[in-house]
Amino acid sequence: MQINPTLLAVIVIVALVLIALLVVYSRKRRSATLRQRFGKEYEIAVLQRGSEKAAENELEARAKRVSRFNIRNLSAAERDRYAEHWRSVQSRFVDDPKYAVIEADDTVTSLMAVRGYPMADFEQRVADLSVDHPQLVQNYRAAHEIAVRHRQGQATTEDLRQAMIYYRSLFEELLNGHKGPGISEAA
Repeated sequence: MQINPTLLAVIVIVALVLIALLVVYSRKRRSATLRQRFGKEYEIAVLQRGSEKAAENELEARAKRVSRFNIRNLSAAERDRYAEHWRSVQSRFVDDPKYAVIEADDTVTSLMAVRGYPMADFEQRVADLSVDHPQLVQNYRAAHEIAVRHRQGQATTEDLRQAMIYYRSLFEELLNGHKGPGISEAA
């Protein structure tokens, strides 16, 4: 039985087109999944890396790195201790906003460490945190930047107030063990 060369060519072309469509669909689905998971952090990664492909590789590497961490919820006693400490930090803001912001930064960092996030440099902490808390990572960056400016004597009281709001949102999410939308609680 001899196969018609024209028919064979058509079959090969159709197969190649189907494979190409499958590859395009797979890439679009990957992009959509990462966009949904990382939100604004996806766009930041694209700007930093210069392309969607490089950004997506970076975001997937972050997720893989964080999946190896032993991120845990706090015990009830730990949660109560941190909640009480946070109330104390917030109440100090009225009398000493500068100290309160430094203490808030330290408290969030401590809480991250207790939950199981490694305490590498700030940018690595942000990258790690973006996997489970992408909607708050921009707030963390902004709050930390204000704290750094404060240490240099360049932050206003309004800046410090905003930093406290940013830190509080992240603190509450970390305290209660919440993760961002679409993120599994299995970690």
